[in-house]
Amino acid sequence: MDMSAFLAALTFTAGYNTALVCLGAALLGAAAGGIGSFVMLRKRALMSDAVSHATLPGLVLAFIGMALTTGDGRFLPGLMVGAALTAFLGLYAVDWLTRRTRLPEDSAIGAVLSSFFGLGVVLLTVVQSLETGGQAGLEGFLLGSTASMLRSEAITIAVAAAATGLGVILLRRAFTIVSFDPNYAASIGIPVRRTDLAMLLILLLVTVIGLRVAGLVLIVALTIIPPATARFWTDDAGRMAVLSAAIGAAAAHAGAALSASGPSLPTGAVIVLISFGVFALSLVASPRRGLVAAALSRRSARRSVAR
Repeated sequence: MDMSAFLAALTFTAGYNTALVCLGAALLGAAAGGIGSFVMLRKRALMSDAVSHATLPGLVLAFIGMALTTGDGRFLPGLMVGAALTAFLGLYAVDWLTRRTRLPEDSAIGAVLSSFFGLGVVLLTVVQSLETGGQAGLEGFLLGSTASMLRSEAITIAVAAAATGLGVILLRRAFTIVSFDPNYAASIGIPVRRTDLAMLLILLLVTVIGLRVAGLVLIVALTIIPPATARFWTDDAGRMAVLSAAIGAAAAHAGAALSASGPSLPTGAVIVLISFGVFALSLVASPRRGLVAAALSRRSARRSVAR
């Protein structure tokens, strides 16, 4: 890896397109970290996993449809619409199974996740038989890729991520109250079900937007690891959301810059590894819940008992 190229990408001086890609990734990381903190507080972190895997059949069907009609299935807005449709169906299926059957939510998520992803894998074999370049263009949606991203795609991702982040900011109060006490939220006039639906829809949008950057397999990490990391440093929900967004933005920006400076590196994997590095550091060094702080606290307690 060329360190000078990485530093140039990190400081937005590696060219307009690279700067736009890194900015879009940072906005995506901020939006994912922000909504992820509320999803985690609502105890629905696994829902992001179901949504991400449910995007695959829609993504492939959109690719097939556009390839057969226009000869090119790599039009990003069309792929995002297809992914969003099946992701919404996945969300609806989980909600229906949870409300209409005796299945707990985690079992419903497992059933939907595996079924939709299996359908997507089967459809990928259909793509192989097409005379339009096979899966060319779809690989980047599995593990993420910014090296071959077009300027129009980077602009689409940046604008959509910024709009999604704005939605999180506008609804943060309702999200916070519903996450901690749904009964109190209902008593003061907050529609709990609609708030939950809005939370999941924003999660869906973040997942769909992040497919090109982090990939459908690893986009879930951007909505789970930053909130889990932020939880080590604060007990305040508002501060946790802000810190989670900052961690997500920094990890996504650094991952996109690293991937841009080394074209063979999968963007999603790099972002996840950077996020986990920050998580591991927080796990050890956090003054509130870190391993070092816990060990010192136990040592102090033993000394007090001995005295």
